[in-house]
Order: sequence, then structure tokens, then C-alpha cells
Amino acid sequence: MDKNSNKYIILFATLVCVVCSVLLTFFAVSLKDRQEQNRSIDRKKNIIKAFGFREELAKITDVAGIESFYKERIREMVIDTDGKIIDDKTPDMLDPDKDTGLLPVYVVVEGGEFISLAIPVSGKGLWSTIYGYLALEKDLNTVLGITFYEHGETPGLGGEVEMPWFQNNFVGKKILDDAGRLVSIKVVKGKVDETYSDPDKKRHAVDGISGATMTSKGVTTFLEHDLKKYLPFLTKVREEGLEIK
Repeated sequence: MDKNSNKYIILFATLVCVVCSVLLTFFAVSLKDRQEQNRSIDRKKNIIKAFGFREELAKITDVAGIESFYKERIREMVIDTDGKIIDDKTPDMLDPDKDTGLLPVYVVVEGGEFISLAIPVSGKGLWSTIYGYLALEKDLNTVLGITFYEHGETPGLGGEVEMPWFQNNFVGKKILDDAGRLVSIKVVKGKVDETYSDPDKKRHAVDGISGATMTSKGVTTFLEHDLKKYLPFLTKVREEGLEIK
């Protein structure tokens, strides 16, 4: 066959496409388990960070160490939208398309006692969905820590959500007002001290990201949205406590 003919060129291009497709499929299937493991470890690392164990995490050098630390310190549970604990479910069993009425919860336990609690948070920024975890102290009002770890925001602008300086702003902030109503936390445009003079408002606000107004608004919106979903459970635990089985 003439190598310069249209038939040869089409045949050659088709063959290259088929070979590439087969190779891509092979690697996608063969690496699926490894990818799932990496996602699981990344999730656990960020839950650990949200709970404030950053120094401890920095000393762990392997996957086994992360798994061991997570298993030792953190309990997983699933609740429904009424705040009831679902005993026969764990977060990794949830199908986001089917289990829309079920929510994952992560709890730090010391000596069989509930110490702090974390929930997943996610929502739209400017260019992407931002994923993270928000941890609360035992009073379920004070922010213990937060992580934003997966997003497609602009580096140096909205991408600053993943930086320690931004995440550290949330520590110590309150999600409830003095009457116990959910206020959540607002990411302001500029600095909190320049935006508010009222100390009560400052308790529920953090400095914004310069040049990333839409990302900041997105974080404000989805934090309140996700906290509302968990409000029945948080209220129930504050009033009745949390029994660790």
C-alpha cells in the first residue's frame, strides 16, 4: 500500500488511536485500586489536619502510619438529616447519588470520650467545586480547624484557600450567635478588623482573599449550606451528648 495514499494515512491513524485507547484502558483499570487508595489517604490526611493534628501528621512518613493514626484517634459515623445515627453505615459505604439523605461525620475520641467533631464541606468557588473538612471543638460552636484540599481555583488568587494562612483564620471562630442560632462564618472582602467594629460580628468572619471575591463568596455560601444540613445533629449532641460505642 502506498504510504502517501489517503487510505494508508487513515488506516495508520485508526491503528494508533486503537492502540492508545487499549493502553489507556489498561492503565486506568490496573491503577484503579492505587488511585482509590491515594484518594482515601488524602481524605484521611485532611481530616487529621482539620482536627489540628498537623504536627503529628508531619512526623508520619508512610501510608501505614497515617492509617494507624487515623484508626487510633478518629471514629467514623453516618447520620440522617434528622440527626439520627445510622449504625449499619460508614462514610465509605455512601453513594452520593443514592444516599442523599445520609451524611458522614468524623469524631475524635480520647479514652472513650467525644472530644471534637468534623464534617465535610464543599461547594462552588469561581472555577471549580472546592472540597474540605470543618472541625468543631467539643462545644460544637468553636472552629477547631478547616482544610480545603481539592479545587481548581486560580493559583495565587482563589487557590489560596488551600494555604495555611487562610485556613488558620478560621480557628477560634464561632458558628452560632449568643442565642444559639446558626450564623456560620463569612469570608469578608478585605480584612475583618477593617470591615467590622462590632466584636460579635468579628467572631463569625475571616479575612478574604485579595483578588478572589467570587471564591470567597462561594466559601461563605457553602459553609452555611453544609452547616445547616448538620444542624439537627449538632443541636442534638449539644443537648444530649454523644455516646461513643
